[in-house]
Amino acid sequence: MGVRINKYIASSGYCSRRQADELVEAGKVTVDDKIAVNGTVVEDGSVVKVEGRIITPEDNKIYIALHKPLGITCTTDRRDPTNIIDYLGMDERIFPIGRLDKNSSGLILLTNDGDIVNRLLRVENGHEKEYVVRVDKKLQPDFKTRMEGGIEILGQMTLPCTVTIIGTHTFNIILKQGLNRQIRRMCEALGYRVVKLRRIRFVNITLGDMKPGDRRFLTKEEIKGLLETANKPD
Repeated sequence: MGVRINKYIASSGYCSRRQADELVEAGKVTVDDKIAVNGTVVEDGSVVKVEGRIITPEDNKIYIALHKPLGITCTTDRRDPTNIIDYLGMDERIFPIGRLDKNSSGLILLTNDGDIVNRLLRVENGHEKEYVVRVDKKLQPDFKTRMEGGIEILGQMTLPCTVTIIGTHTFNIILKQGLNRQIRRMCEALGYRVVKLRRIRFVNITLGDMKPGDRRFLTKEEIKGLLETANKPD
């Protein structure tokens, strides 16, 4: 049996499945020198090229946890001088699972496993992400209830979340959603400005005592848990 073209490209570490679909739709992918279409099946021995470059599935999967410091951008665009790939300085083609704002710090995972990126970023899977957040003024008594009940941002209500107050200006929040600048927008809607935001957990991976700039390979148990989460049905 063959492999669908988007999965084949993703398994090479070139990009995620979603990005692979876009490349196929743009006519930038060939299989045995024929323009591929979404749904094309790659058989054993076929030659797949993306923008003229031959790609093959990557057998050695890499999973890295990084404590992203402030000022680094979660982009693979090398034209951005603050891109996270050049910051890591690795020869392998890897890309981040999701993103953290340039002005946020904390745990970010990077991998050459394009398939898992797509699975983990699907909102309907409800994967947990945990943050510690400090705002510019004292939290009011109703802050926790209002945040947990949902805030209207970007034309929609945020999903229920879990908030724990840990200081006069500081709280912990667990999200199962990933809207653009979600925490900052939620706080702004309630009249607060985020002055510090740090992610301390992504699914089963924790930041622990890693300092800004520290990176490490995930353990076998961590990878196993991550893969199990990614492969759960929606």
